[in-house]
Amino acid sequence: MVSPNGLAGKRVLVIDDVLATGGTARAVADMLERAGAASVRFAFLMEIAGLPGRERLAEYAVESVVTVD
Repeated sequence: MVSPNGLAGKRVLVIDDVLATGGTARAVADMLERAGAASVRFAFLMEIAGLPGRERLAEYAVESVVTVD
């Protein structure tokens, strides 16, 4: 479990294994912003093309190591 305590004013990089629909990542971003994070960015090992993950995270910086169909 991640505690939002102490995140106010911090820049946060979320590292995850797979970006698919973006639902979980978006929920994490919302939680971090409510906790006062100054900025939120994402890095994924793999992104599944054709699913709406990147679009759902359009307002955030998103990097993926590999994109698969």
